[in-house]
Amino acid sequence: MIYLDYQATTPLAPEAREAMLPWLGGPGTSGFANPHSPHRAGRAAAAAVEAAREQVASLLPSGGRVIFTSGATEAINLAMRGCGARSLAVSAIEHAAVLDTAATIDPAVAILPVSEEGVVAGDVAFAAGTGLVAVMQVNNEIGTIQPVEALAERAHAAGALFLCDAVQGAGKLAPPASADMIAISAHKFYGPKGIGALWLRDGLNLAPLIHGGGQEHGLRSGTLSPMLCAGFGAAAALSQARIEEDAAHVAALWARARAILNRWTLNGSATLRWHGNLNLRLESLDVARLMSDLRDVAFSAGSACASGSGRPSHVLRALGLSDGAAKGSIRLGFGRYTELRELEDACARIDVAAAAQGV
Repeated sequence: MIYLDYQATTPLAPEAREAMLPWLGGPGTSGFANPHSPHRAGRAAAAAVEAAREQVASLLPSGGRVIFTSGATEAINLAMRGCGARSLAVSAIEHAAVLDTAATIDPAVAILPVSEEGVVAGDVAFAAGTGLVAVMQVNNEIGTIQPVEALAERAHAAGALFLCDAVQGAGKLAPPASADMIAISAHKFYGPKGIGALWLRDGLNLAPLIHGGGQEHGLRSGTLSPMLCAGFGAAAALSQARIEEDAAHVAALWARARAILNRWTLNGSATLRWHGNLNLRLESLDVARLMSDLRDVAFSAGSACASGSGRPSHVLRALGLSDGAAKGSIRLGFGRYTELRELEDACARIDVAAAAQGV
């Protein structure tokens, strides 16, 4: 299997796996201890959690705190619901976790358009009374990088808070330093599934979503998993150490894939993007047939969260593409553990299979 779906999830880094193993627990070990217990084993588990918190915090701006969650979806819900804003503005290409949550809070939510290249204008004006603006750092479907610093400044000038979904950018790009809240997820940068975090600027208070023991600074109740925290922390530390190396690797992969698939049309900006995401289209392409013909190549027809819905991508439609063009698009995602030769093989086979359809 050639894996080219890094936006959906990334392979677990060996270093993250090693960090997790002592906390799997079992008879004769203390790794299973509850990190909220006062005894020695519990305190050791708590220390592992706090060490991981510091590692994750190193990926994020100073002047804030990290709240562990079950993933970015929970972090986004905590931020959007907990901040108390009732008038919202979000970009047209946000993840469903933002779009759907915004619609339940503010049925009249302002939708910020994007250009044909998939980028929100940095000088957009927000309506008076807007309480929260949410724009992602890197789009999960087309990889475009948004001007989040400029947008955060505009939001603050309008008296609004700024939330950034940095799921696809964390560990790859510098963090959005002007944001008030940042949501990230471990499994998007080589950590384990089932854990994410909300970074919250100092001085900003939220109402909790989940009530109970108040384990996470009173904002998120429930017993933390030292195993997941340790893997998250190790993945964060590794991504920070390898950020330049990883970026150079994906840039080389991008250039080679683009050269092989040169007759395909790129969706989104060629320059304002994370190069580990390649979203392409061919007119009249039957993507379902293409995926069936290439069952040993894992790629996507869009967001994994919307797979199987049969609906054209809301992101591609926001670029102005027709339903047909959107449905004729594929997404290739690659990263740290993708080898050049396997990417070359996959791209060549994808192009041949598409040509066999007469497109």
